[in-house]
Amino acid sequence: MTTSDTLDAFGKLVAPDTLRIERLLPGPIDRVWAYLIDGGKRRKWLAAGEMPQAPGGEFTLTWRNDELTSPPGARPDGFSTEHSMKSRVVEMQPPHRLVFTWGEAGEVSIDLVPEGDRVHLTLVHTRIAERPARIMIGAGWHAHLDVLAARLGGDDCAPFWDTWQRLRAEYDARLPG
Repeated sequence: MTTSDTLDAFGKLVAPDTLRIERLLPGPIDRVWAYLIDGGKRRKWLAAGEMPQAPGGEFTLTWRNDELTSPPGARPDGFSTEHSMKSRVVEMQPPHRLVFTWGEAGEVSIDLVPEGDRVHLTLVHTRIAERPARIMIGAGWHAHLDVLAARLGGDDCAPFWDTWQRLRAEYDARLPG
């Protein structure tokens, strides 16, 4: 049995405040790595922002989710067209490991492992204190990784906001209260 036979696209809580999500992406690993660290490529699936190439470097992630897919879908009430957050590189081991802060409170680690012509991505987001945030962040990472997989595979994407809203309901049902 291979990873692709057992991989579940949904994130799981591995601790009360920690979400883990895995994906098998089209490779090679250097291409996937570029989509993590290059602001222009990252903007196509997650958020813009020039990332320093060394630990300690600060940067700003800027989300423009309406630009990720065409059409973007129905943006939920209360969400603006742009959102920014300050972050800092904690660890960088090209092309295998990236760790950065998530604003003031959280931290995200992304590990990449080649598997044949594909790349196994493991993302762990820690210190998500409240259940509503875990639901939003789980649905967000899931939807953004769907866009990344489509970009890497040359596929079309479903409307981002519609996907995120559907996933938010699914994560609400899946994550413990």
